[in-house]
Amino acid sequence: MIRFGREEDIEALRRIYNDEVEHSVATFDLDPRTPEEMEEWFRAHHGIHRLLVWEEAGEAVAYATLSPYRQRKAFDATVELSVYVRQDQRGKGIGRALMEKLLEEARRDPGIHTVISVITSENTGSIRLHQRLGFTFCGRIQQAGFKFGRWLGIDHYQIMVDEPEDMAEKGKS
Repeated sequence: MIRFGREEDIEALRRIYNDEVEHSVATFDLDPRTPEEMEEWFRAHHGIHRLLVWEEAGEAVAYATLSPYRQRKAFDATVELSVYVRQDQRGKGIGRALMEKLLEEARRDPGIHTVISVITSENTGSIRLHQRLGFTFCGRIQQAGFKFGRWLGIDHYQIMVDEPEDMAEKGKS
């Protein structure tokens, strides 16, 4: 079941994220998040910066977020999408369902113009999923981060979520 994130999800979400930090290149974070850092992260996800959770048997087993893309005012209508699925829940379509719901939410929000995903270049599963959902490849940065003793690149993908006639209006603000 997909729902908005709740405060009681924070620890489960932290475990999911920290597993990625410690065992994968899905994130370039090198240090696991502390409970305090995760609480601060949670509080930052409201308004256009949504947090959706997939709940299974009363526990959050996956989540997807829209976060600020950059801190400059000109980027306010651009958000960055991230999705993390607990290891034992992968391959069930949960990540795709969360992304589809999050994109649906973004399309309904007049404050969002474009959604960006920054994906580790070797994460072919995530890249294929983004392509299937209509994201367009925008470019690759080679050797952008160093993790697990090797250099990793990042690919940028983008999808516009508003109608073309809305774009000019948003650009005026």
